[in-house]
Amino acid sequence: MSKVEIRKATIEDSSLILGFIKELAIYEKAEDEVLADESDIRTSLFNKDSTTKALICSINKVPIGFAVYFFNYSTWLGRHGLYLEDLYISPEHRGSGAGRAILKHLAQIAVSKGCGRFEWSVLDWNEPAIQFYLAIGAKPQNEWVIYRLTGDDLERFADSK
Repeated sequence: MSKVEIRKATIEDSSLILGFIKELAIYEKAEDEVLADESDIRTSLFNKDSTTKALICSINKVPIGFAVYFFNYSTWLGRHGLYLEDLYISPEHRGSGAGRAILKHLAQIAVSKGCGRFEWSVLDWNEPAIQFYLAIGAKPQNEWVIYRLTGDDLERFADSK
């Protein structure tokens, strides 16, 4: 049986992470939306002021996936939370236990840091992921709707009076 290993990503993993991001975007039918390049990954994930962290998941020393996460804050709980921005396992390794291993690793980080929540989003059409999340005990938060400002709309609003 293959052993799933999870480690903290390093700056040397920037190209690998970008490759996984592109694979994830293809899976999510949004490959044209990836604007990041390797330099962006190095700067945003690995500079000394970054609040975002990344993990690399491997089987038999071969990288098969990644996760990117950060800590947020719940005013109602008065505690930090851990937010999983992205989790991706290469298609040929799905079902190997790697996704579950990453989620468990992140849950352990959340508990060790005293977090009150561990949250993430999933596309509403991604039924395999939804079923997996339900199976591990995650509950959908249907009462919340995500809003987003990007690009020109973000710039326009930031510059508004």
